[in-house]
Amino acid sequence: MRKGIPVSPGVAVGVAYCIHEIFINPDTKRLEDHEVTAELANYETARDEAAAELRALQHKVAAQVGENEAQIFSAHELILRDSNFTNKVRGWVVDERLTAQAALHRLLEQYTVLFAKTNDEYLRERMNDLRDVVIRINAHLTQATNTDPELLNQPVILIADELLPSQVVALKGLVVKGIVTQAGSQTSHAAIIARSKGIPAVSGLRNILRQVKNGDTVVVDARGGHVLVNPDPEQRSAYLKLEREFFLLKNTLAENKDQPAVTADGIKLELLANINGAIDCSAAVAMGSAGVGLFRTEYIYLTHPDVPDEEEQYIAYRDAILATPGSTMTIRTLDIGGDKTVPYLGHTHQEANPFMGWRSIRLSFEHPEFFNTQLRAVLRAAAEGASVNTQVKLMFPMITTVEEVRKTRAMVRKAAQQLRAENKRFAEVPLGMMLEVPAAAISINDMLPLVDFVSIGSNDLVQYLMAADRDNPKVSHLCQPLAPPVLRVLATVIKACNKAGKPVTLCGEMAAQPRAFVLLFAMGLRSFSMSASFIPSMKELAAHLTEESCRTILRRALTLRTTSAVKRYMAEQLAILAPNLRMLDMD
Repeated sequence: MRKGIPVSPGVAVGVAYCIHEIFINPDTKRLEDHEVTAELANYETARDEAAAELRALQHKVAAQVGENEAQIFSAHELILRDSNFTNKVRGWVVDERLTAQAALHRLLEQYTVLFAKTNDEYLRERMNDLRDVVIRINAHLTQATNTDPELLNQPVILIADELLPSQVVALKGLVVKGIVTQAGSQTSHAAIIARSKGIPAVSGLRNILRQVKNGDTVVVDARGGHVLVNPDPEQRSAYLKLEREFFLLKNTLAENKDQPAVTADGIKLELLANINGAIDCSAAVAMGSAGVGLFRTEYIYLTHPDVPDEEEQYIAYRDAILATPGSTMTIRTLDIGGDKTVPYLGHTHQEANPFMGWRSIRLSFEHPEFFNTQLRAVLRAAAEGASVNTQVKLMFPMITTVEEVRKTRAMVRKAAQQLRAENKRFAEVPLGMMLEVPAAAISINDMLPLVDFVSIGSNDLVQYLMAADRDNPKVSHLCQPLAPPVLRVLATVIKACNKAGKPVTLCGEMAAQPRAFVLLFAMGLRSFSMSASFIPSMKELAAHLTEESCRTILRRALTLRTTSAVKRYMAEQLAILAPNLRMLDMD
């Protein structure tokens, strides 16, 4: 049994399906003689498709972002066409009967070892370019490669290094009932994906891919972050029973979707959904959400084959708005950077502190025309809200200073003026800020007169307050939403917003954590945005709460000096308040 970080609650039992960093399994069987020619043809086709894709990207990025930013794709095409690169892959397919994917994997491993010996930053950057090219070719290869047919016929436990948005697209056809990753934390991509689908998940299990192979039986117990490989019959039977109880609880709670979110003493709450695109809206509606509190627009860019233009973005935002009638739709502008990068915006892999570097609104300011395209698309789509009685809001990530707030408002005005001059239909929208940076929390009273609403992004706020990269397993234990400093900052911000009469929502992952939910409610928070699958659970929890009892709990929690003390205390209180939800609690 291994212990990791619980990131999405529940229990699941299934067979392992292992995916490596770029979807290559080093243990791929050798080709038969008659298969070699077809495999070479597959590789050549994938290489040609990748080259065509790179050329198209270069032209589109040059037109929408700039010639300099587009040069990276011509560099990648040169690597792809390099004779040494191609001859190595072909040679291994012919001489050693490797599949093209396995040959690419070997190539990447060889160069990784070679480049690891150099301290030259330029050469290290070329290694990242090579890796990107291999991933691109492999993506075209996997489109023609069927997943193991035996695994397609049953639900699986996905075992991966990390799970990125672009990788999820390649997993179509698999029924995933549990997720285990080597890297990541409670706010990693894998965690967000798992929670959005209500899939039990555990992260931070180093080297798990070396210990598990396809077809192994794996138990994911995400209550305490435990993963068990090949359990004995008695253990398997016990966990299958827990799995049935987990799904029974989820199904029972889902029946409250049409009930209002109201506390035991009659206080109305707003439970909103975090979404990555229009496709998530139907799940949000089905779970009884009051609307969308966070539309992560970066997923449109991360999963797009090239650069989404204004019309493509307009359609994506419009479809999401129309899919959530009679509600709220809060759209966040591009939050790229940190652990989410796109090459055409000039990202490098060598930024010393990417989470505190060139990302989010800072990147948007650097590319004003690119940012303007998104603003125009949002304002145009917002005009569709009136037809379905949906209020559209626009918010900006990683706001740090008052000057940034003023600059974003000026850029929105410019986009509106352009649309007006072009006689294009659009709508004025409320403008808000994501509060993620401690500096913004400290100066909240200076910010509030300039914004229409505030959305607390607790994922980043926690890591910035604790000076700990949330995706680094060595320090992720510090990224705790129940840490006393975090609770004190949140209480201050929520109090300031309520006093100023400015709506405030918390849209980080702690909004769906039962222990945190109780404390946030006691602080005066009335609007929570979370993965849609958690809305029924939080609605059920709310029905057990009263303002007076929760404030008593909060007063005690704020006197505790350590995170572990707060966690223990809140676990005890949750067991008293709502014992039926203990299976959905995570340590």
